[in-house]
Amino acid sequence: MKKRISCLLLILTILLSSPIFAQAQTANMEDFYQIMYLIQENYPHPIEESKLIEGAIKGLFYNLDDYSNYYTKEEMDDLLEDMAGDFIGVYIKEEEGNIVITDTIKNSPAQKAGLKSGDIIVAVNGQGIKDLNIEEVSKLIKGEIGTKLNIKIKRVNENPKDYSLIRERIKVQVVESKILEKNIGYIKLNQFSENSHREIEKALRDFDNKKIKNVILDLRDNPGGLLSEAVYISNLFVPEGPIVNIKYKNGKAETYYSNLKKPKYNLAVLINQNSASASEIVAAAIKDTKSGTLIGTSTYGKGTVQNILTLPKGNGVKLTIAEYQSPKGNKINGIGIKPDIAVDNEGGKDLQLQKAIEILSKGDL
Repeated sequence: MKKRISCLLLILTILLSSPIFAQAQTANMEDFYQIMYLIQENYPHPIEESKLIEGAIKGLFYNLDDYSNYYTKEEMDDLLEDMAGDFIGVYIKEEEGNIVITDTIKNSPAQKAGLKSGDIIVAVNGQGIKDLNIEEVSKLIKGEIGTKLNIKIKRVNENPKDYSLIRERIKVQVVESKILEKNIGYIKLNQFSENSHREIEKALRDFDNKKIKNVILDLRDNPGGLLSEAVYISNLFVPEGPIVNIKYKNGKAETYYSNLKKPKYNLAVLINQNSASASEIVAAAIKDTKSGTLIGTSTYGKGTVQNILTLPKGNGVKLTIAEYQSPKGNKINGIGIKPDIAVDNEGGKDLQLQKAIEILSKGDL
C-alpha cells in the first residue's frame, strides 16, 4: 500500500505541469492538498477522503525503520490482542522480504506438525503472503481455538509443502530449567515477559540448594521482550556497573545499572541469529563485563526501543524512540553481538550446548 501511494505521487509529479508541482522542491501541505484534490476530481473509483488521509499518514512511516508503523483501529486491536489462545505456536520475523519461522513453542500445534526454525511461510489458508508484512501474516495465522489452519512452508533445498494444524490455546513456558550432566545447571529463557526474572531466580535458588556453580543460560531463538526484565535478569549475573546505555534523540541518554556485588556463577550463555532485542542487552552486558562466555553464532542485531501509542480513535503508532548500546558503548543495532566461541549446530546435533558443557566441566571459562 505504501509503495502504491509513493508511486502514485511520483507519477503525478512527472505528469502535472502546474507551477505548484513543477516548482516544489520538498513536500508541503500545499502540495498535499493539491494532490488530494486532484485525486478526488479525477480518480475514477470511489474513494473516501478519510482513506486518502489514512494512506498519507501511513506514508509518513515509509522511510522509517521496519519497527515503526501506523495502525488503523482494526490493526491496532490486532497488535494489542493477547496472542495466547489464538496461536499455533510459532515465532516469526521478516527477513529479506520473507516471513521466517524463528522458533516453535514446545508441544504446540506447530512443533507437533514438524514446523522448524528457518522455515519460510509461503501461504496461509491458500492465500499467498508475498508483499504482506509480519502483522498481516500474524492476522492470517490467528483464529478461534479448534479451527483448522493450512500453512504452506518452503524449506531449504526442498519443494514447498502444506501443513495442516488445529489452533489450540497456547501456554508459553517462559523459563525451562534442569540439571545436566556433570552437575551443570541449565536455564532456557524463551522470552522476556513480565516476571520472567522471578522464574529464573527460582531456578537459581534450586541450583544454590544443590551447590551448583556452573550455569548455562540459553538465549537462543529468544526474540526479546521487556527492557525491565532484561535489566532484572542482568542483575542476577552482571557485576556492579552499567548494563545498557539507552540513546535518545538530541543526545539525551539513560543508563541502567547492576547492583550485584559479585557474580557467583561460572556462566556460559548460548546465543544464535534469532537472539534479539532484550536477549542482546543481556548478552552484551555479560560479554562486556566478562561475567560469562558467549557461545554460538552472532545475534540478530535489533538494538532499538519502541513505544506503542494508542490514539483517541483507537488507531495508533509504534515508533522507534531510542537505540541501545552495550556497557562499553558498542552499537548493537544492525550489527549484533559476536560470540566469544563461535559454534554452529550441524547434523541435528546441539553442538553449542555440548561446547558449553565441555568448557564448564573443564573450568575453561
